[in-house]
Amino acid sequence: MDGAGPVLVTGAAGFIGFHLSVALLDRGIAVSGVDCLTPYYDPALKHARLAELRGRPGFDFTTLDLADRAATADYFASVRPRRVVHLAAQAGVRYSIEHPFAYVDCNLAGTMAVLEGCRHASTEHLVFASSSSVYGGNAKLPFKETDPVDHPVSLYAASKRANELMAHTYSHLYGLKVTGLRFFTVYGPWGRPDMAYYSFTEAIRAGKPIRLYNHGEMARDFTYVADAVEAVLRLLDAEPKPLAGDAPDRSAAPFRLYNIGNHTPVDLRTFVGTLARCLGAEAIIEYAAMQPGEVSTTFADVEALHAATGFVPTTPLREGLARFTEWYDTYHGSR
Repeated sequence: MDGAGPVLVTGAAGFIGFHLSVALLDRGIAVSGVDCLTPYYDPALKHARLAELRGRPGFDFTTLDLADRAATADYFASVRPRRVVHLAAQAGVRYSIEHPFAYVDCNLAGTMAVLEGCRHASTEHLVFASSSSVYGGNAKLPFKETDPVDHPVSLYAASKRANELMAHTYSHLYGLKVTGLRFFTVYGPWGRPDMAYYSFTEAIRAGKPIRLYNHGEMARDFTYVADAVEAVLRLLDAEPKPLAGDAPDRSAAPFRLYNIGNHTPVDLRTFVGTLARCLGAEAIIEYAAMQPGEVSTTFADVEALHAATGFVPTTPLREGLARFTEWYDTYHGSR
């Protein structure tokens, strides 16, 4: 990992942003972190993550709403980051159905401000978070980066696909080196309470039922957070180069997209059973119809990631969930 200069991490108080910041600091790389600390889920968890980062040598934090164009422009002009990892976003598929403008403000306006900031600061490499949700209604498995992604089934997915198109445009117009990361269901310690594995854990610990949608006929490519972070670190150093040739089905811009997934879908009933065993408790399951905006299966093809970095996520589900449940009991038992 190249240690020259600090790395700007947006969403540094978020789940992946926190873990990435820790990993960079552990490698002796300074981190300039920004986050607007929205109350989408309990901000106490975001502040707890920040408390783990504050005071560490090389970490600097600024509260910043990226959708505030002027403030973001001023920040980029002041910091002039050489490398940026843009993880800040409004997450959540179901939340996007009831709060669509949150995704316009954060994911579209915020990302636009970051792209402009990178352009004017002459940033050398922008790595940004997309999502496996962009594959939408695709039926062909596994999902490959070259698959068509023209049929999003949630506004969240549409906003993430729009981010990819916006970033490609800036790469094409200004030569900005850009790498997009399509994350597949990242889980682990310090995770987001709105995600299913976290709410399932809360329910099992409280003796309450878990609701499985589509009558349990769903599978997810669960990716342990340390694996996701390792992929980010390696891709941050693997700056994309312009592609030679004039093939009509590809861009010559220094722009790449990568799936970040465990390439092993797990059906939700197996997932819940594994989680319950890690907790040493029984899970009470209720079945329900499919929710709007959801898809039945996600499955990452990671050949491109392996070719670029020599790495693919491999942490077994049981091992990752054991680490999460250990953290969960410690964190909630100490509050």
